[in-house]
Amino acid sequence: MLLKNASIIVVQHVASSAEVWMDSGIRSGQDVLKALASGADGVMLARAFLYGLAAGGEAGVTRCLEIIEQELVSSMALCGVGQIGAIDSEIISTHR
Repeated sequence: MLLKNASIIVVQHVASSAEVWMDSGIRSGQDVLKALASGADGVMLARAFLYGLAAGGEAGVTRCLEIIEQELVSSMALCGVGQIGAIDSEIISTHR
């Protein structure tokens, strides 16, 4: 809940004058989807890359990217979204 609220507040204040990139807590395709739905223009995936690198070198990083992509595509499909540009805040709930 905090991720969504904080992201939306930042986007509301600066989106017209700057890009907003999420650089914390992005570890899965679902996290990418939530960040984009909250208004982020992009995300950083350094931690995931480091885990992939430590586990399998270059091939580990490649596999990490494949997994995150598969998770993002699956999550988008479950939300009825076919394209990255179609992701909006309507796919995430603000209700508990």
